[in-house]
Amino acid sequence: MNFWKNITEFNKQQISKKYPESDRQNISLIEMLDKTAGKSSRRNFLKLFGYGISSALLTAACERPVKKAIPYLIEPEEVTPGKANYYASSFFDGNQYCSILLKVRDGRPIKVEGNDLSPITRGGTNSIAQASVLGLYDNARYQFPMRNKKQVSWQAIDKDITNILKKSSSSGKRKVILSSTIISPSTKKLISEFTQRFSDVEHIMYDDVSFSGMREANRLCFDRSVIPDYRFDKAGIIVSFGADFLGTWLSPVEFTKQYTSGRVPENVGENMSFHLQIESALSLTGSNADKRMVIKPSEEKYLLSQFYKYLTQRKTDSSEEVAGVNIPKVAELLLKNQGNSLIVSGSNDPEIQCLINGINYELGNYGNTINLDNPVYLKQGDDKAVSGLVERMNNGEIDTIMFYDTNPVYSLPNSDEFKTGLKKVKNRIALSTEVNETADLCEYVCPDHHMMESWNDYQPKENHYSLGQPGINNIFNTRQAQVSLLKWMGRNTDFMEYIKAYWRDNLFEKDDRFIDFRRFWNKSLQDGVFNVKNPGNKNTPALDRSVVGTIVDGTAKPGQNGIELHIYENVAVSTGKYANNPWLQELPDPISKVCWDNCASVSPSLAEEYQLDTGDVITINDGLEIPVQVQPGQEKRTISVPVGYGRTKSGKVGQGLGVNIYPLLDYSGGHRIHVRNNIEIKKTGKKYELADTQLHNSMEERDIVRSMNLEEFLELPVNDKEAHQDGHHSGEGSLYEKPEFKGHHWGMVVDLNSCIGCNACTIACNIENNIPVVGREEVKQAHEMHWIRIDRYYSGDRDNPEVLRQPVMCQHCDNAPCENVCPVQATTHSSEGINQMAYNRCIGTRYCNNNCPYKVRRFNWHDYTKADAMGGNLKDPANTTLDLPRMALNPDVTVRAKGVIEKCTFCVQRIQGGKMKAKSEGRSLQDDDIKTACQQACPADAIVFGDMNDPESKVSKKLKNKRNYHLLEHLHTLPSVTYMNEVNNKLV
Repeated sequence: MNFWKNITEFNKQQISKKYPESDRQNISLIEMLDKTAGKSSRRNFLKLFGYGISSALLTAACERPVKKAIPYLIEPEEVTPGKANYYASSFFDGNQYCSILLKVRDGRPIKVEGNDLSPITRGGTNSIAQASVLGLYDNARYQFPMRNKKQVSWQAIDKDITNILKKSSSSGKRKVILSSTIISPSTKKLISEFTQRFSDVEHIMYDDVSFSGMREANRLCFDRSVIPDYRFDKAGIIVSFGADFLGTWLSPVEFTKQYTSGRVPENVGENMSFHLQIESALSLTGSNADKRMVIKPSEEKYLLSQFYKYLTQRKTDSSEEVAGVNIPKVAELLLKNQGNSLIVSGSNDPEIQCLINGINYELGNYGNTINLDNPVYLKQGDDKAVSGLVERMNNGEIDTIMFYDTNPVYSLPNSDEFKTGLKKVKNRIALSTEVNETADLCEYVCPDHHMMESWNDYQPKENHYSLGQPGINNIFNTRQAQVSLLKWMGRNTDFMEYIKAYWRDNLFEKDDRFIDFRRFWNKSLQDGVFNVKNPGNKNTPALDRSVVGTIVDGTAKPGQNGIELHIYENVAVSTGKYANNPWLQELPDPISKVCWDNCASVSPSLAEEYQLDTGDVITINDGLEIPVQVQPGQEKRTISVPVGYGRTKSGKVGQGLGVNIYPLLDYSGGHRIHVRNNIEIKKTGKKYELADTQLHNSMEERDIVRSMNLEEFLELPVNDKEAHQDGHHSGEGSLYEKPEFKGHHWGMVVDLNSCIGCNACTIACNIENNIPVVGREEVKQAHEMHWIRIDRYYSGDRDNPEVLRQPVMCQHCDNAPCENVCPVQATTHSSEGINQMAYNRCIGTRYCNNNCPYKVRRFNWHDYTKADAMGGNLKDPANTTLDLPRMALNPDVTVRAKGVIEKCTFCVQRIQGGKMKAKSEGRSLQDDDIKTACQQACPADAIVFGDMNDPESKVSKKLKNKRNYHLLEHLHTLPSVTYMNEVNNKLV
């Protein structure tokens, strides 16, 4: 099977097939390759490199200084100097939820881990949750209360706002709290009390990426305005219409755990789930599908209506195929798996979601893979209420508005209309943590605590609760938003006590373990989660078939809609809230591999029609200018652009990066939808070079990533791997002596069938190992510093290729080619099989880098960390202000300066910590005592680490698996990292 990484490599392969090797030298480079994007840049991003105070703040990577060791006179019970504490907490940003543990070192949070006790996320995290720790130390946060952009005291703020709230408008004008989705039961109760205390106040929730169409569909179909609980782990057949449930859709960490549990062929055998993805743009979820089909967004409703018609009547209105999808074939497969399938859609069109409901109902999926009795409380935003609010603001009907963790000025498609109405509102109050476009237009800014400075509670779904506790006192003069509301109501209650009272009055009675509330509270706080044992009924609801039937009858076959625009949420930057987080900005998109920018993905066919190359700049509807990337797998007459960019108020890192695409969102039935028909694109003649990492490391036709079908896996002999292992580890014909490891021999196994390519491991590695951010200009020169990269490969048809992913890090070879070429022995091998780096010894010859066949070593081209300039001082030499983001550093890991090589160390600091803990407890080292950062962060459980000399360890058992293989085995480098083939279920 031939693999390729982008259109350039695909074209090279086609020319190799077309011309004999002897003639290729006469072919012009233009025929062979796409035109290279121009070197000119719209912006000099290095000027934006100041994160907070200086460019050093981008990196969160500098050595923590120790000037003088002063022992505690009276040591606090909960703090041991140099030893980390872990506090169970929760991550929720109004969009995504994750139960976490906060790693706190000497009173400062430095790392986020997943909470294994959560039945929802089950120890998994994503890149955004991992990177959230840097937001805590962001100097661009609001640091003190302001009135008309001038610093004032909290007392002055409280006096003004209390007077505003007490003063009722004689003209009947209303006051509004506009917030993001709130899943905190205590906060909801508080806001309810607030609106009762001030009767002219109402509460509206708003989501940047809306799901209100799904809620409306469930109201119409089942009389329940909720989002149901989805169970991908119970589905043998999964069909997704554009829902990126592994990347951004609803609850990706939860769904990844569920999805991959049915994708381990050793556990499920021939019952491995089958996943069909039908979408317009190649998504993270689509890249993992067994079968992928491409359609235009305008074709989805008609296609679903014909599916429903076939399921109920065994016929369709037209031919058997609609938009290339064979309806009877797919429908019959679903009918054979009634009650064992799951159909989802990423659309916010309520009519499409009604059709999805009807299909799931006819297939008997409710009560098994879908449960309306256990609803999800994420995404509660109400599009119609927000639209009504904009109208009322412009009509002068709103007297006061409070923005709580929301930024509609940036993300509303009718932002200009909203800003016009906002000017007519007399009192504008922002309860915000981060600098944003909406707060910038407010008279009062009341800065909220960061999540890691706050007490909170959460109810992500029915019968599931979690707590959030602070890992540090507030760094700036901020105040938790809930405390502000209590103050303005005239109550001096601490919000932690308020939460505690709520749990005593409402949740304690649901627990059957304790008779004493204090013990119940302490246990819940210690675990971070509380789950009601009775999950509720799973009754099959009654579908209003007339609703679905009316939609089917009224859905006509789509006509020609010209070029269609598909707008989606980015896996790294998300809705734009994290634009100022450099870790996330430098994280390559899992599909496009572009970072520090958004771009318009166009199909190879559309690129040929408009004579577009990657890097060409186009205009959309004679307005927005945006660079193009030619993207295999894109539907031929569509373009796709992610939201989250084009921020104008976000801090120095994120401000001005990319283009804001929110204004091009459309509406359907009063609900925001992420598609638009009949758009016009024009080539401007300008060039813009994207920071694209995919071609920085080439496969060069070597057998690195491997794939097989389920049938091939089932036919493999049991002892095939055993023979393969013997051949790999034999020392015959080698110049090296066979290495022996008498103690531990650390190794890692990566299951390519479980890895979804989400990049959580990359961010976790960055944070754990103080890896610097280098910026857009350096990425363009292949100078990125990530210790673990996720390679993405295509195979097959350029218009709809198969996609494979492979995490690659230092392979820790027993016969390491890097070690014998180092002139100063800076890279050596430990007695436990770890390839080590002595950073202080390295002189930067880069011989090791050149001699590494896996290209996994990184060279510090510049003083990214400012370690040389600052000499380990926590203050910037050019500034007297504390260099705050350095507090995010892991003090267990050396900070590297300019001119040295660095790479994956198997998180050697964690290995040593695990051994010391076992020794202090007087026991032998157990298999799960040590987890690398990438392993612990992975929501798919794709990475296993352990002692290969322990026959009972998980990694030893994985090594005997018949899917297991090493990279470039013929080189006999004897890597300690192995991989397991990807397995596809070619059911259709």
